[in-house]
Formats: sequence, C-alpha cells, structure tokens
Amino acid sequence: MKFVSTRGGVEPVSFQKAVSTGLAPDGGLFVPEKLPDLATEISSWEGLSYPELCIRLFSHFATDTDSAELRETVENAYASFDDPETAPLRRLGEGLSVLELFHGPTLAFKDFALQWLGELYEKQIARDSRSIAVLGATSGDTGAAAIHGLLGKEGVSIFILYPDGRVSPLQERQMTCTEAENVFPLAIQGSFDDAQKSLKEVFGDQDFRAECGLSAVNSINLARILAQCAYYIYAALKIPAERREKIRFVVPTGNFGNVLAGWMAYRMGMPASGFVVATNQNDILHRFFSTGRYEVGDVRPSLAPSMDIQVASNFERFLYYRVDGDSSKVSSWMKEFASSGRVELPAPEGWGFTSTATDDGEIEGIIRSVHQEFDYVVDPHTACGFSWDRREGEETIILSTAHPAKFPETIEKATGLVVTHPSLEELKAKKIVKFPIEATSTNIQDFIRSHLPS
Repeated sequence: MKFVSTRGGVEPVSFQKAVSTGLAPDGGLFVPEKLPDLATEISSWEGLSYPELCIRLFSHFATDTDSAELRETVENAYASFDDPETAPLRRLGEGLSVLELFHGPTLAFKDFALQWLGELYEKQIARDSRSIAVLGATSGDTGAAAIHGLLGKEGVSIFILYPDGRVSPLQERQMTCTEAENVFPLAIQGSFDDAQKSLKEVFGDQDFRAECGLSAVNSINLARILAQCAYYIYAALKIPAERREKIRFVVPTGNFGNVLAGWMAYRMGMPASGFVVATNQNDILHRFFSTGRYEVGDVRPSLAPSMDIQVASNFERFLYYRVDGDSSKVSSWMKEFASSGRVELPAPEGWGFTSTATDDGEIEGIIRSVHQEFDYVVDPHTACGFSWDRREGEETIILSTAHPAKFPETIEKATGLVVTHPSLEELKAKKIVKFPIEATSTNIQDFIRSHLPS
C-alpha cells in the first residue's frame, strides 16, 4: 500500500517512509491512498487477543514490513499494559459501556499509538544506522506517552513542546521527571496551538529535517491514527453481533485524531451507527458540526487540558476523505484557514457525526453523578463524553481517555475520593527538569542542534 499527502504535493510513499517522515514535505498529512474494505475480515477477528487483532489490521498498511518484524513490534508495544484485555470494555448499564484506554505506562489513550511508534522508530534506526531527533507538541498526554514509548531506545533524542502551566501537574511530571539524558521537555508560554504552529514551521524546513534526522510523534504521524483504529474494532467485536450496527462511539477529542481513527475504521467496514465528537469549552469542533463553520476562537484553560485546542490538526485528513481525495480543494481550504483563522466548509449533515461541548462548570457535576449512579470514577476528559444524551435502543460506547488519578484535585472535589496510582506517586519525589523556550521555529531549531549527541 502507498500513502499520499492530503495536499497532493508529493509522490506516494511506502508505510515506513510515511512513518519516518511524519509531516509530508508539502505541509500536508499522509493518508492511505485507498482505505481497504475489511468488512468481511473484521467479523472473523472476534475473539482475537488485542495484539493479534492489531497484527491483522496493520498488515494491510505496513505492506513493506516483514511479517515477523511487524509481529515483534506489536507484541512489544502492548506487553507493558496492565490489563490482560489491553483495552477492556466495562459495562456500566443497559446499552452503556466504557472503553478503558488508560492501562498503558502513562495511563492515557496515547500509549496505544506511541508504544507502537517507539518500536517502529527503533527498527528504523537499526535499518538506517542513523540516530534520529523526535519532535512533538502536546496538550498533556501525548508528550508523556511519546517519551515513555521511546525511553531506552538507542539513537533517539526526544524534544517535546508543551504549554507551561496549562497541563496538569502530574502530566507535567510524567514528562519532566524521567531522569533521562536524551529527553528534553520544552516549556513554552502560550497555548498548545502555539506549540503546534511552531512545530509545523520546524518540519517545513526540509534542510533542517535532513540535518537532524527529524521525525514526528504528534498525531500528524500516520502510525498514530492507524494504531488507534484497532481499539474501536476490538470494542465493537465485544458487543453482540445483532447489536453492532447500533453502536455509537462517544469520543472526547480536541485534535480530532481519536475520533478520526474510529471514523476510518467505520469506513473500512467496522459496524457502527455514528460518532459523537465530545469537546470541552474549547469547542471549535462542536461549532463546526453544529454550523458548518470552522473558525478559531480563544483557547480557554480548562479542567480537561488535553482538549484545550482550537486548531484540530487531524481535521485535514477527514476533509480529504470527504472530498474523495481532491487534494487541491483541501490545500485551498487549509491555506484560507491559515491566513484568516476561519473557513466555510461543506455542510456536515450525513457525515456520521454529532457533537457536544462541556464547560468547566459541568465537568465536576458529571464526574459526581457518574460516580453516584454507576460507582465508577471518570477523569475530566471522559466526563465530557457523559454529557451526551444517550438514545434509546443504541449501544453507547464512551471512550475513557485517561486514568482519573492524573487529575486528583478535580476528582476529590467532585467525589470526595482520593484516587492514586503507584506510577504517579513515584514521580512526586523526583526533580522536575524542563527547558523554558520561546515558541519560535528558530529558537526550537537552535535548541535541538545544541542538544543532539556530538
């Protein structure tokens, strides 16, 4: 299989090339040239272990990868998850389930993609006999998951941009208390969108990318999205066959990558009735699916900081598929959005999406009510998913994106419970090491150059 840019400015590339490149040289995002029809095959995956299902799915995309190598990367990626199901589906009530995606090493859904991406990078370094510099930007969980996916990998230097003071204290500690000499958490003033903008400018410098062997870990990396497709299929196959067409996935999302993966799985043949885009008070996606207008607003810090985003990078991939691969149209829209901060897009009716937005004033109440009704504790991001009014007769699956112990103050205030996790408690005794930096491409490039191994 080949992969193309959403903006049409580069020749199709292999899976390994798309993964190692990250952002396409024309500024677009890599997507499969054609999504395979897996409807019949997916039904035969019922009962497979999580790693085995991933191997079956990924083999359709990583066609330039030896099957034994693919199996090794997948099995290694999920070996450290602390639940035998990897992505357990918890039944809370009639027609209501929660897909727990926080059983990886950093207790967030980003581990599913970034543990595998770390394995892929390790194989790339061995093939090329060349070190790489990995650059990412995070609104909270991506940075920690990326760092932990790459810890212990030889030949990797890790640079993660994050908005100083706008991630939770424990999210910050997961990035800044690794005690690893090749990890550089870069604390910027501003929002995640500022970090993401600078990151794209750095990746737009092709000479610098070649000089430093630069690779991306953000959800702009194709492997991130493909890895996330798997847990949707795994969850759908846990529902009785006669009810699978009634599944509605409710997905807390800010950068659109998580829900995009589910929609892509649906396009490949996974049974479902639709998707709910569950945002916090930074509601650009909710406004789009309500009005058809995609327009930047001010980023407002919230109790669900991983969704404090106003520019949803992965939305570009969705638009590409919605216009049947018309890259010129996508490129025009993205240029208009970059220059004006807004763009009018085709009406979103019939796309399989609905949406909801939850502000800080509602999140604590939802956490409290979910605990009282179901004796279950959810983090602030997952709480946004519970704001959706479930429909009678449907199978609702809410994606739980992070362990509640990552947000102890909010949980205790809402429920009175003190929720902890051993891996987080260990971090509290460690020294925070971070590098304040102005979020300009020049400063970031200079920092990376000066901190690469000589």
